[in-house]
Amino acid sequence: MLTRTCTFILFNLWIIMAQISGQEDKEKTTALKDLLSRIDLDELMKKDEPPLTFPKTLEEFEYAFNEQGQLRHTTTGEAFVFNAREDLHRWNQKRYEALGEIITQYVYELLEKKCNMTKVILPVDVTEEEPRSFIYLSADAMSNPAKLLVLIQGDGVVRAGQWARRLIINQDLDSGTQIPFITRAKEEGYGVMVLNPNENHLEVERPAKPTPLPSPEVSDEPAEKRERKDERESKKKRDFYEKYRNPQKEGETEQIPIRENSSPEEHLLYVWDHFVSNAAARNVFIVAHSYGGLSLVELMSQREAQVKNRVCAVAMTDSVHNIWHQDASKSIQEWLQQHCRNWVSSPEPLDTPVEPMLPDCPRLSAGSEAPPLCRESQESSQR
Repeated sequence: MLTRTCTFILFNLWIIMAQISGQEDKEKTTALKDLLSRIDLDELMKKDEPPLTFPKTLEEFEYAFNEQGQLRHTTTGEAFVFNAREDLHRWNQKRYEALGEIITQYVYELLEKKCNMTKVILPVDVTEEEPRSFIYLSADAMSNPAKLLVLIQGDGVVRAGQWARRLIINQDLDSGTQIPFITRAKEEGYGVMVLNPNENHLEVERPAKPTPLPSPEVSDEPAEKRERKDERESKKKRDFYEKYRNPQKEGETEQIPIRENSSPEEHLLYVWDHFVSNAAARNVFIVAHSYGGLSLVELMSQREAQVKNRVCAVAMTDSVHNIWHQDASKSIQEWLQQHCRNWVSSPEPLDTPVEPMLPDCPRLSAGSEAPPLCRESQESSQR
């Protein structure tokens, strides 16, 4: 009997303790939820992030291109390291992008100084107040009576003269830029046009929106007491967020489109109408990488007769065009079959026919499964 009574008492005590413990856990959970609701976790993770300010030149970055065109650290001689700081992906990415912008300017200098190309501003009638783009032309691009080579890159961050920023940084200039194509074309008597299909807008800082004043609330409290209370609450919030804030908030920006060049497709159409169609060359040749192939098919949909009359051959590399989605006519499909070749990623030997996905231009192996290498392989197959 005593044992049964003790067991009953202990059982009731366990229930009471469990209830108390459960209540405490519930209160703790509620408090934790309240805390988390007031913390911007993304901002908290960035709290100890270094400033997003980076060098403006290769020299300040302590990098340089060696004689082989490889980017190397000027002190250690090592290749570029993306993860300069562990567990700070955003900072590393911003650093990489800052270096990429410097690389872009470096390639422009090479086009002008090494390749003797001339920058031409677009639109041709641009005003001083307008955003602008540009392309590069060889000295004889408009006057060469025989041959003209037009280079069209893919989409993304790459600008005039580049195939792939990643290849420039991680491999070398010959792999990632159009310079080998330009050099060889000029040696063989071509005029050259280097397009810039991704320079589509001017990015400017968006003006800050004025903070709306809070609507007054009806309260029975005296105004002075309510003001003191509001001030205390505001100070609590400021102190709380000051502890967890992100010390470097990025400003918001907006994009102002460049007239008649606000997309890769618009850019190619504009360059065709104002430059390619007015060039003296009897034979026009085009190299189009990735999205450049899509833009070319779009151009044909709008200038089919002109393209057929002027363009002799098109070399595509990993083109993403789609004749069905782009509503290419039967006559365009037939022309692509006869005048285009698309070198694609494949483990098969270079120039091995690859089964076509659509009834348009024949597909050939680029000799590698790595997409960026298609350009090198395709150039080799033309030699």
